[in-house]
Amino acid sequence: MSKKKRAIIIGAGPAGLTAAYELLKRTDVHPIVIERDPEYVGGISRTVNYKGNRIDIGGHRFFSKSDRVMHWWSEILPVHLPEASSNQITYQNSVRALTEGMRQATATDGDDVMTVRPRKTRIIYKKKFFPYPIELSLDVLLKLGPIKTIKIGLTYIQASLFPIQKEKTLEDFFINRFGKELYETFFKSYTEKVWGTSCREMSAEWGAQRIKGLSVVKAITHAVKKLTRIGPLSGKTVETSLIEQFLYPTFGPGHLWEKVAEKVKGAGGEILMGTEVINVNFPTKHTVSVKVKNGTKEKEIIGDYILSSTDVQMLVNIMGIEIPQSVKKTAENLEYRDFLTVGILLEKPPTEKNGKLMSDTWMYVHEEDVRVGRIQFFHNWHPKLVASQNHGWIGLEYFCNENDSLWSMEDSALIELGKKELELIGLRNNIKVLDGTVIRQKKAYPGYFGAYKNFSEVRDFLNTIPNLFPIGRNGMHRYNNQDHSMLAAMKAVDLIATNQTDKMSLWEINTEEEYHEEK
Repeated sequence: MSKKKRAIIIGAGPAGLTAAYELLKRTDVHPIVIERDPEYVGGISRTVNYKGNRIDIGGHRFFSKSDRVMHWWSEILPVHLPEASSNQITYQNSVRALTEGMRQATATDGDDVMTVRPRKTRIIYKKKFFPYPIELSLDVLLKLGPIKTIKIGLTYIQASLFPIQKEKTLEDFFINRFGKELYETFFKSYTEKVWGTSCREMSAEWGAQRIKGLSVVKAITHAVKKLTRIGPLSGKTVETSLIEQFLYPTFGPGHLWEKVAEKVKGAGGEILMGTEVINVNFPTKHTVSVKVKNGTKEKEIIGDYILSSTDVQMLVNIMGIEIPQSVKKTAENLEYRDFLTVGILLEKPPTEKNGKLMSDTWMYVHEEDVRVGRIQFFHNWHPKLVASQNHGWIGLEYFCNENDSLWSMEDSALIELGKKELELIGLRNNIKVLDGTVIRQKKAYPGYFGAYKNFSEVRDFLNTIPNLFPIGRNGMHRYNNQDHSMLAAMKAVDLIATNQTDKMSLWEINTEEEYHEEK
């Protein structure tokens, strides 16, 4: 009887857990998942529980243009639809059918479901609210004023007539699609706050992956169709760029990934929590040796395949094989952007000037006098993310670099900063703060600048190792959404199941010309 093959999977995030589950469903390969975090699975898609108040790190709307992913999610958590509704949701100004392939919830599922949630996202700019994605509606133009509106029109016409012929930088990408004035108003300062570098230093590839279909033409089209019925789930006429819908697990994204982890272990897979990979070696062409550490204990695990969702910089650093110097240098100098969330528990939810409760899921902050970049309203993502539905549960998101002044601030000082900035931008209005917490996320965003220009060398080198499959956002150094990370994992399992070693199809995921909202 032949020995069962084993796949060692680095990371229990969406990519790693998807790979493990797919291997168990479709192959006879035994998955061993190695996760550094001692408590949480889900990676950046985990849900952190603070005294019954849950934090969705970065925000994860469950929507994909891939039927395969949508059906996969509903296999884990079925979809609960409101009574007397259709089987459609709307997202990013389009209607998406919940096909028969998606499992529908029953009364016995309880809270283990995904529900349809309303989406509302706005931009705060000069103390005024603008829709996101930005649209050139009459309301927006009035808020901008006649001089800026004329500048927007003229610079857009100029960009249309005389486009930058070869887009090299992210600034080129934005100007070609929006004109210089609109770019400098709604894209430049925020993007540079997120990345900590100039748009002139970032690759145009970032825009091609993250905001592919957004343009002035589409913004005008949305304005013309400003009022439309967005489907029987809403039952009313609304502005589609302001309120749309998405699927969401009852207790946040981590709810789904915790269920996946349970299924992996229930089917015989292994998940080693609080365990770090410290060395990766390839004794033969078809085997992999991984040394792991848990506390003071070390051990070696031998497998046939390795699927890595750890960051490329780390992977290359711990590989015990001969690596070309140029590949090492590029990997060592890849840049990342780190991220922290300041959770603020308010005595009551924030309100609009007219006294109505704010219904936003999150806001982009384009104000230059504060350091916060985005604000999440967790109580609007799902009521069960907050322990008491009388309270407001807010997440202020700050972009930083590991060990810089912001990252190194004491938690108490960050909470005070969050309280102050929430008041400064008019979202707190003297509402009493009951509690606060801080969550730090290293390497949240792989950078498209600096050494990234040579990343193809690293990619090509990794592709030469037959039984190594890079997956996930950091595993591929690609700003993927959750669904693209899952698709990469599924593709890796496809290749393993059919004994293929050409991995270029992995890198083709998330290169299609479609719009993907920034996360």
